[in-house]
Amino acid sequence: MKLKLGLVLGLLIISTSVFASTHILFLGDSLSEGIGLDEEQSFPRLVERNLKAKKHDVIVTNGGVSGSTSASGLTRLKWHLKKPTDILVLELGANDGLRGLKLEETKKNLVAIIKMAKEKKVKVLLLGLLMPPNYGKKYTDEFEAMYKKIASTEKVPFHPFILKDVAGKAELNMPDGVHPNAKGQELVAKTVTEFVEKNL
Repeated sequence: MKLKLGLVLGLLIISTSVFASTHILFLGDSLSEGIGLDEEQSFPRLVERNLKAKKHDVIVTNGGVSGSTSASGLTRLKWHLKKPTDILVLELGANDGLRGLKLEETKKNLVAIIKMAKEKKVKVLLLGLLMPPNYGKKYTDEFEAMYKKIASTEKVPFHPFILKDVAGKAELNMPDGVHPNAKGQELVAKTVTEFVEKNL
């Protein structure tokens, strides 16, 4: 009897500690995935490390998938939301832009992702991205403005550009000049940690 009681109490303690943690899902593309690096070097994993070092009880799921678009992100979110999720950090749209997809479609998908998360009582944090200047000023301006409009209309915390200290710096990026290397991921993680911590 004592053994059974001990097991029950132990399970209660474990389950309570798990549900007491803040579960953070990063839904993104190759930037979140940390393409070309070990998963532990990706910025979502580094954000988890940074927050834990600051005594925040968090569990991070890195839902970054290389090549992911806003449309595929919507499908993947349905699967992720089957698990405990408190905060969604949304980092999608870059592949839409690089493929020249219509911004209205991207906007519609990102808003649908946000609304789906909100319906499940999940707090959404939006990470903004920019397009390279070679895509033309009109498109790059509209792409940047899209995130601002979404953040405003959906009333979600927003960080304009997560690569602000990394983009265009060869020493912080891989040979493709687009994806952060290990040092670059550390800087991205610093920026995103501060943003997430403000909104825990």
